[in-house]
Amino acid sequence: MNLTEFLPCENEKPLDRIVSDGGYCGILRTVGCIGDSLSSGEFVSLGEDRINHYHDFYDYSWGQYLSRMAGNKVYNFSRGGMTAKHFAECYGEECGCFDPSKVCQSYILALGVNDLVYQGFAVGSGEDIHPEEPEKNADTFAGYMGRILSRVRQISPKSRIFLVTMPQSDIEHEQKAAEKQAALMHEIATLFPFTYVIDLFRYAPVYDAEFRRNFYMTGHLNACGYLLTAKMIASYIDYIIRHNMDDFTQIGFVGTPYHNMDYKW
Repeated sequence: MNLTEFLPCENEKPLDRIVSDGGYCGILRTVGCIGDSLSSGEFVSLGEDRINHYHDFYDYSWGQYLSRMAGNKVYNFSRGGMTAKHFAECYGEECGCFDPSKVCQSYILALGVNDLVYQGFAVGSGEDIHPEEPEKNADTFAGYMGRILSRVRQISPKSRIFLVTMPQSDIEHEQKAAEKQAALMHEIATLFPFTYVIDLFRYAPVYDAEFRRNFYMTGHLNACGYLLTAKMIASYIDYIIRHNMDDFTQIGFVGTPYHNMDYKW
C-alpha cells in the first residue's frame, strides 16, 4: 500500500488528482449545499412554444452526485434564481437550512452568479461583514454572504465551510463578475473559522465555447456538466482535507457535545 496517495503531495494543485469515490469527502457525513440553479441540477426545456422553461432536477445536482460518490447525506438548500440576499432574508428559513433537524457538519456555498451577473448587486468587501453582529452588515453581496455564514456558524459552530468561486468565462461581463466574486470569497474565508475556498476561478477549466458545447444546455449545465462539477468539488475538498489534516481530525465530533482537547478544535 502506498500511503502517500492519501497525504499531501509536493507541488500538487487542487485538481491535479480527480477522485471517483469522493475521496476524503466521505468524512463529511452531512453536507448542506447553499446555492442557485447551478447547485440544483437545473435543466432548461424548450418546446414548440419556443419559450425556455426552467426545472430544478435535484437528483442531477452536483450535491447529489457527491452524495452518491462519497456516501454522505447531502441537503440541497438551493433553488434556481437564488441570490445571497434572498437566501439571507427568507429562503434559508423556507428551505430548512436552519432547521435543527438538518444541521450539517459541513456547508458548501456557491452563490454569486445571479447576484453579480444578472441582478447587478454591489459586490462589497470584507469590511461589509461583522461576523458577530450580522445585523450591521452592509446591503451588498458581501454583507448578505456574511449574514448566511453567521447564521450557519450559529447553528453549527464547528462546521467546516467551503466557499465556491465562479469559474472563468470567455464572456466578458461574466468574467469580470467572476474575478470580483473570487477575490471576495478569499477575503470572506479569513473572517470565519474553518472556512476554505474551492477556487474554480483559478483551477477549473475556462467555461468557453468548447466547454459549453460539451457540458451545457441552454445556459445551464447538462447532466454531464453537473457530474463533472461534482468531481471537481469532491476532488478539491479532498485536496483541502489532505493539506489541512489537523483541521479535520475531530470532524466526527462536529454536532455532538464531545471534543478532544489534545487536538485542534
